[in-house]
Amino acid sequence: MTVAKFTRFSKALRLTGLAVAASLLVACVDTTNVGQRVNPNKAVKVALLVPSGSDNPQQEALAQSLINAAMLAVSDVQGAQIELKVYATGGNAAKAANAAKLAAADGAKIIVGPLFAQAANAAGVAVAGQSINILSLSNNTQIAGGNVFILGNTFDNTANRLVSYAARKGMRNIAAVAAQNAAGEIALDAVRKAAAKSGANFTGSTSYEFSPTGVVTAVKTIKSQVTSTETQALVFSSDSAGALPVLAQLLPENGLGPDKVQYMGLTRWDIPASTLTTAGLQGGWFTLPDTNSITAFRSRYASSYGAAPHPLAGFAYDGIAAVGALLATGDPAALTRSKLTRRDGFAGVNGVFRLLPDGTNERGLAIAEVRDGKAVVISPAPRGFGGSGS
Repeated sequence: MTVAKFTRFSKALRLTGLAVAASLLVACVDTTNVGQRVNPNKAVKVALLVPSGSDNPQQEALAQSLINAAMLAVSDVQGAQIELKVYATGGNAAKAANAAKLAAADGAKIIVGPLFAQAANAAGVAVAGQSINILSLSNNTQIAGGNVFILGNTFDNTANRLVSYAARKGMRNIAAVAAQNAAGEIALDAVRKAAAKSGANFTGSTSYEFSPTGVVTAVKTIKSQVTSTETQALVFSSDSAGALPVLAQLLPENGLGPDKVQYMGLTRWDIPASTLTTAGLQGGWFTLPDTNSITAFRSRYASSYGAAPHPLAGFAYDGIAAVGALLATGDPAALTRSKLTRRDGFAGVNGVFRLLPDGTNERGLAIAEVRDGKAVVISPAPRGFGGSGS
């Protein structure tokens, strides 16, 4: 038996922004109407904090993709003027804090970014006393609150979409599998809350040591837990760079394939696309952003810059688009908390989304099924917040 190996195993969490030190100084949720007032008749200064200025070529490419996407968003703004200035953080918390302070000194009324959780948290703390809101590109709910909002898609969003859909399809018993680390704990909590919210029964979870050996060892425990609780759907938190390929191989080999339980994933199984050819994932479900809007964005980005955007670039576009939409209202209080958290939300390249008072977000997601090596949408993303798809 040849077991699929982990690739970039330790890197997976860092790119999602979920690896966070326990010492983060997260501001508690503020009920006051935080935010700078603006003159809607003049160009409004907006700062974009990106992880450039490092020695990591991949990080530099990611930063440039975020900049490119933000510039596209600025060009799309109608009814308002945005003066965008980019600040480098090097992906570092201390540099991010300094960049945020410099942006504030330069007159920025709001900050989009940074990406990594520690950097975003540090930036938020640095300018909290100046009533400047941060639209971080992170997906880490632990840093949300106070003047920090997160734009990245969260485990809560994905779990709510998948579990509610499964429950409507008659799958009432839901279990989860995750690594024994901070991200795994967040994932399990998200599935547990999603089950309660949808009226499903959370039948339990299995955690594995964050290593290839740990996953192999956990397979029999996973099967036992699922079988003994008559679980109908099993949620994986890992991605193709981590445990997912190993689980998708060993679980079917041990009698717990997709013919026995519905596989569901909290991560994008189409990145890289080769993951979709994994035999054990055929018939499995995962979420996607609105396929129409993201396809149009990718096409336009490629036409403008001659390359495909980074998978996270759309969040930079969304942040600028939200700022532009609010400024276009002509309200001097457009960038305050009460306006940022408007009920109808915003239209972005990843679909509709809205910022919540606790600093997290809600995103309209599609559900895709893996069929013959392709991602087939079986439940389209909602176009508004009247419902969550069918």
